[in-house]
Amino acid sequence: MALRSSGSRKLSFEILSKNKYLEGGDPSLIYQSNSDPFQSQNGCNPSRHNRKKKKHKKRKDSTTDLPIIAEDLVEKQRGSSGGSVLAESKSENYGSRDNGNVNRISYVGGGSVVVLDESVCQNVCGFGELRQRNVNGVVASGGDDMETVAARADESVVEVSSSKEPFPPVAPQSMANGNVVNTLETSESLDWKRVMAEDPNYLYTVDKSPLKYFLDEMHNGNSLRNTTTLGSEKERERVYDTIFRLPWRCEVLISVGFFICFDSFLSLLTIMPTRVLITFWRLLTTRQFKWPSAAELCDFGCFLVLACGVIVLGRTDISLIYHMIRGQGTIKLYVVYNVWEIFDKLCQRFGGDVLETLFNSAEGLANCSQENMAFWIRRFVSDQALTMAFSILHSFILLAQAITLSTCIVAHNNALFALLVSNNFAEIKSNVFKRFSRDNIHSLAYSDSVERFHISACLLFVLAQNILEAEGPWFESFLFNAFVVFVCEMLIDIIKHSFLAKFNDIKPIAYSEFLEDLCKQTLNIQTEDCKKNLTFVPLAPACVVIRVLTPVYAAHLPCSPLAWRFFWILVLISMTYIMLTSLKVMIGMGLQKHATWYVSRCRKRKHHLD
Repeated sequence: MALRSSGSRKLSFEILSKNKYLEGGDPSLIYQSNSDPFQSQNGCNPSRHNRKKKKHKKRKDSTTDLPIIAEDLVEKQRGSSGGSVLAESKSENYGSRDNGNVNRISYVGGGSVVVLDESVCQNVCGFGELRQRNVNGVVASGGDDMETVAARADESVVEVSSSKEPFPPVAPQSMANGNVVNTLETSESLDWKRVMAEDPNYLYTVDKSPLKYFLDEMHNGNSLRNTTTLGSEKERERVYDTIFRLPWRCEVLISVGFFICFDSFLSLLTIMPTRVLITFWRLLTTRQFKWPSAAELCDFGCFLVLACGVIVLGRTDISLIYHMIRGQGTIKLYVVYNVWEIFDKLCQRFGGDVLETLFNSAEGLANCSQENMAFWIRRFVSDQALTMAFSILHSFILLAQAITLSTCIVAHNNALFALLVSNNFAEIKSNVFKRFSRDNIHSLAYSDSVERFHISACLLFVLAQNILEAEGPWFESFLFNAFVVFVCEMLIDIIKHSFLAKFNDIKPIAYSEFLEDLCKQTLNIQTEDCKKNLTFVPLAPACVVIRVLTPVYAAHLPCSPLAWRFFWILVLISMTYIMLTSLKVMIGMGLQKHATWYVSRCRKRKHHLD
């Protein structure tokens, strides 16, 4: 029993000696009964009177800083008999209540048990609770013998390693007076090796040599498991869609759109003039005025816009504009071409609305009553003037863009390749890394078809300029440059749409549906949304082409009398008309057959799926 008490005393004082309350040297934080067994053993026991005076003095001094110490009933019952008494200091918290965490330290030794209850406050410092329990004697109410008291002392020793934590522990907080509340950790939590062994990251960070780490990495499966995910069938399909399936369908869609634009361009140069001539021929032969229909008014309006555009562009000096652009630096050339391209796209979007306004006024004028005739005539004339002005402006922009491209092709400092790289990669940057809806991608594919046709018109301008001004062998160089421009445009469109579809989760079947809508537009089948149709106004490209080809025809006319010269003009115009009409018939019939086949195929596929 003596050994047990001595060992318990040593354990308790080792723990108490590590407490910051004892290290701070503040004797007012711990209270101990005057019947200390150590004092009695050394012969330093004071009398009962002195003990009361000291207790009274301590209680008086602690009234300002500490709560009143309640006296245990055991002390009252003990009286003056030799032995230890139980002194208890119950802690109180000033400010916020703590969360209920208590660390109890029991000390057994010399026949007494000292229990320290340390309450942890969350905001302010609490005061410890020190208890000294009698072990040597028998309390007034007790019948405990020495073994029972020793067993209780053993239970109190166990309290050192078991902390009552009804709630999760709270981190110690610093106080205004410099005191810090400490929570004594349990013996299990202080076992560093056990804590690190239970840590799942310990085996990967602490106990491995470089060689063992490398061998484990060799046998851990996929070496890129930390930065990549396992592939699935869906991801595999997306890869093949981006590389193979979608580029083919995208190119088919843009190519069909290009031929539809070409067909509309040929219609403006062949069908529309023929219908206007037939209308005038009928008026001359019958000599009876008949109010024109809406289609005839539309043809007349387009013919007037085309004629005015050709006349105004004929007054421009192309060589002056060419040398002004060519005199600029290389970097400025890129800026100029990009500016013209941006204005061209804006005119494409707005030109369709302007032409629709003119056609609407033509239909209203054809079907109006006699009372509203003046109103509809004024409206048709104003819309005609607006369309004419806008078409001339668009023609100038397209002509300047063609002159800039011609300057890059003719230059010998690789300006064409620099221009293509700058322009095309700027297009990828402005489109690929943005969120697009399905309808926006649909409109973007149609816009690429129109852009490709405008590039063809610019290359035709370059061909005409080479015919007029080039010296030496130039045709092979022109073919090579034209091939480079077209291939770059095709690659940029494929890359752009492939990654747009990937980033916006658009399936390749969507481009097949876009193509189906385009085929229905070719067959004049009404779709659910007419805004999804391809919009192309060929007036500006037609003005530029006619303005460019006119000097070529004039340069090859023979120097003869006026009548013979006029005859050759009619011959060349007739030959050109026949060639363009034949090309129009071939392209139109090809588009009709392709559209019929593709629409029927799509219907069969939908019927099979249903």
